[in-house]
Amino acid sequence: ALWRGKPQRTSNASDDTQMKMGDYFDLAADLYGLPRPPRLARDAAQDELPLVLLSFMSESRRLDNTRLKRELRVQLRYPTVAEGLAARPAR
Repeated sequence: ALWRGKPQRTSNASDDTQMKMGDYFDLAADLYGLPRPPRLARDAAQDELPLVLLSFMSESRRLDNTRLKRELRVQLRYPTVAEGLAARPAR
């Protein structure tokens, strides 16, 4: 970013996946042979989940990494969540 980026610009560091949090958890469970976590309606989530997680979920945004790849010429080793998780062995 020091040498390629334009001054005073922000780049989002993210992969190419447009995935909701629940879909991510399902994918991780499937790849590692675990049961999928239950899906909760918003009302149930407010009663059962920690406030920190609820806050994160309510502020979650979709990121666009076009600038990262085009301006900084970044090539992602794992362009998708599935590729990144599959490359990591289960514990």
